[in-house]
Amino acid sequence: MAVVAARQLRSPALGRRSRVLRQQIRMARCSVLARLILGFILTGAIGLGLTTAAAAQSFTYNPRPARPVPPRVANDNQMLVQANEVEYDYSNSRVSAVGNVQMFYNGTSVEANKVIYNQRTKRLHAEGNIRLTDSDGKITYANIMDLSDDYRDGFVDSLRIDTEDQTRMAATRADRSAGDYTVFEKGVYTACGPCKDDPKKPPLWQVKGARIIHNQSEKMLYFENARLEFVGVPMAYLPYFSTPDPTVKRKNGFLMPTPSQASTYGYAVEIPYYFALAPDYDLTLYPRFTSRQGILVQGEFRQRLLDGSYSIRAYGINQLDPGAFAGQPGNRQFRGGIETHGQFAINDKWVWGWDGVLLSDYHFFQDYRLGQYRDPFASFLSLPTEGISQLYLTGVGNRSFFDARMIHYLSYSGNQGQVPAIHPVIDYNNVINSPIFGGEFSYKVNFTSLTRNQAVFDPITTLANTAGLCTTASADPLARMPSQCLLRGFPGTYTRLTAEAQWRKSFTDPLGQIWTPFAILRADAIDARVSNQPGVSNFLPVGHTQALLLMPTIGLEYRYPLINVHPWGTTTVEPIAQVIVRPNETYAGKLPNEDAQSFVFDTSNLFSIDKFSGYDRREGGGRANVGVQATTQFDRGGSTKVLFGESYQLFGLNSYGVHDSINTGLNSGLDKPRSDYVGSVAYSPNSTYTFSVRSRVDKQTWNVQRFEAEGRADFNRWSVSMTYGNYAPQPDLGYLTRREGILTSGSLKVSTNLVVTGSARWDLEANKINQYVLGAGYVDDCFVLAASYVTSYSYSASSMPAVLNKTYLLTIGLRTIGMNSVGL
Repeated sequence: MAVVAARQLRSPALGRRSRVLRQQIRMARCSVLARLILGFILTGAIGLGLTTAAAAQSFTYNPRPARPVPPRVANDNQMLVQANEVEYDYSNSRVSAVGNVQMFYNGTSVEANKVIYNQRTKRLHAEGNIRLTDSDGKITYANIMDLSDDYRDGFVDSLRIDTEDQTRMAATRADRSAGDYTVFEKGVYTACGPCKDDPKKPPLWQVKGARIIHNQSEKMLYFENARLEFVGVPMAYLPYFSTPDPTVKRKNGFLMPTPSQASTYGYAVEIPYYFALAPDYDLTLYPRFTSRQGILVQGEFRQRLLDGSYSIRAYGINQLDPGAFAGQPGNRQFRGGIETHGQFAINDKWVWGWDGVLLSDYHFFQDYRLGQYRDPFASFLSLPTEGISQLYLTGVGNRSFFDARMIHYLSYSGNQGQVPAIHPVIDYNNVINSPIFGGEFSYKVNFTSLTRNQAVFDPITTLANTAGLCTTASADPLARMPSQCLLRGFPGTYTRLTAEAQWRKSFTDPLGQIWTPFAILRADAIDARVSNQPGVSNFLPVGHTQALLLMPTIGLEYRYPLINVHPWGTTTVEPIAQVIVRPNETYAGKLPNEDAQSFVFDTSNLFSIDKFSGYDRREGGGRANVGVQATTQFDRGGSTKVLFGESYQLFGLNSYGVHDSINTGLNSGLDKPRSDYVGSVAYSPNSTYTFSVRSRVDKQTWNVQRFEAEGRADFNRWSVSMTYGNYAPQPDLGYLTRREGILTSGSLKVSTNLVVTGSARWDLEANKINQYVLGAGYVDDCFVLAASYVTSYSYSASSMPAVLNKTYLLTIGLRTIGMNSVGL
């Protein structure tokens, strides 16, 4: 729906002298001329602007060649007039400029065959090949222009406008009256360029109106008998509609409607209405009219303040047919929810904010495709399993960072008792600016406190999975043993305070060898209250446990970069070694582990002093990490980086070989005195291609335990990315078979206007493509028409993803008017 704005056309009067080829006129010497030229600057030519909706996934308009930006001209209140002849008629009080008239003033120019200003009637008349260009590059063409010098009345014949955003409008005539109304007769608007081979041919699409009325006081445009045409063929008819003019950034009105369909609520259409309540806040209502459940009422209130902004979105529906959700949480009459977000700046370093979600039932968002479930593309790989409500405070300094937040997770799978409440988690890191003992000193603090009501067990064997031995409802609690299950989340309250200080200093000897000694002292104070639910005692000591842990660490890192210059580039080979000395990890496997559950050993953490991903586990014992890194920079562009190495447990307890409640570290390649080999290769010949390979190989058998390969290419007409993964079984973590798959995505411009896109995940072990997106569309610089087929996971009342959802998506876009997608 176009938004058309009318700006009154103006033309300057002329100075005096006969047969002047060039004349400079000062504003102070010609007040009438000054007012007329000022009209050009203030009101310009007829303009047109439209609201653009967010582009759909993978399909966007072809880029348009950028127009040259007109040079800015100083506002010096001087005008230059050039014409073949300038005449002054004293008897009739008329000033005329005839023949190749050109007028320039403060970046605005007007060209015409003839310009006449009548001082008696105070009207300006221009005719013949009129071309007006304003300071922003907007160009207006006309054959005849007749205006009063106060711009309140007048007309323009055979009008055509090319705007700075490369949109176009034409009208047979434009009349202005009472200084407030401008009427365009037989107006035409399009954002498509003219056909290069046949400029008279209709554009791909255009909007025609028998009359277009611009009410300047209301800043509204009214269309009468409008129709949308494609290649000159009428496709849609609108007897009447209105829209704000381009000068309006925010105005009350309807937004683009969105249809949808689902078996549970039937056919539906969502018709948003926007209220511009004030310059700093607004309200949008999104009523969704469904054929089976009635009206889903939605509203979002937003406000921007001097130091931040916030929003509140509410939902509610009295379902007419709750039985459509029989056996599900949605089988109730009233359903609804609230979402809210906000963030405010305290000063230039500190911000605070919140996120919140509250639902009548945990399946409400999924059933009505709300919240994080609105976009089918966003769920291609995974859908959210929890809604997050949090209150946070964050500060960033030159070399410091602080973050504190309280978090509540709303389970979308109905297992609310199994997700923790965080109250709170606090992080603070700081690097001291001044050297201490000649080296860099830094410290960090983490405080975590959480509560969970119900234990979370995961099966790791086929028997446990098929027999349900790890479910909380299983008949035999003794079946929940570490040999059958993992305790993914413990029931009870856990509080931990961790403080760590680190000092390090680098030396470079005369041979170029780099020596970096370091020292670390870490302290943990822990209070754990583990509930004695059935089976929990098989994994953790139940009851109240308090512990104070100290972990001093000293170590030395060695690097020796060897640089070799070749005719084709420069190669740097750098042997790297670390020796780390520290005591054993105390309470290993006997305390809850909430934030160190994810662990992958590869080159990214080969030289990490502590390779655990969180604070709840701490690496102990003596260890050596060794490897070699080679980097090549090619003179003609491109680079490669290769890293290969392994890790050794020198003495003491190997933390990665200790069974804890979730077996973190087992089957990782570090759970042996001598680790697996890890290596990576990254190659980028230019900005178009990137390739990388990461691998972990058994040190004895050379069997591949983990392998990932990734390649990307991005050209003007096509782009593709592919990731291949191959992972050995990890029975201690519940992965009983080898996992192998490919994740790929690509976009191909078959021609200038035809685009094909796709993404897929192929499970090679099952020989099955289990998720994919396919799409094809026509795109040009002003129009998009695309269709997509999307598969995505949906969730049942259980905690795991269930069946696949299938969505057909139709996308239509008209540049400057909007782009909308309809899913079925």
